[in-house]
Amino acid sequence: MIKNRLAKWVFGSTFFAALVVPAIALAAEGETAAPAAEDPKVGIAKAAAAAVAMSVSAFSAAYAQARIGSAGAGTLAERPEVGTNIIVLQALPEIIVLLGFVIAFMVMQ
Repeated sequence: MIKNRLAKWVFGSTFFAALVVPAIALAAEGETAAPAAEDPKVGIAKAAAAAVAMSVSAFSAAYAQARIGSAGAGTLAERPEVGTNIIVLQALPEIIVLLGFVIAFMVMQ
């Protein structure tokens, strides 16, 4: 499946940041009865979870765009007619960043 060690690490940390970290932060939020009496540790955990979700998704998208960009440049040199496809493939990893931003926003609520 995934052969590159760095790609495995990026995929695993993205999965961890996207699913596990917000679940932990939201579970900690449900334990408090009143929002005004929130423990400072919960706020710190929320901020850390949002930072991890945003940063890991940004690094993952940057890694994907670097790989797609270098392959796309070679492809465009040989076959200029696939330019539209390369542009679409370059834009797709940005969805990862947008999802990381949404998760970070949901965690901080």
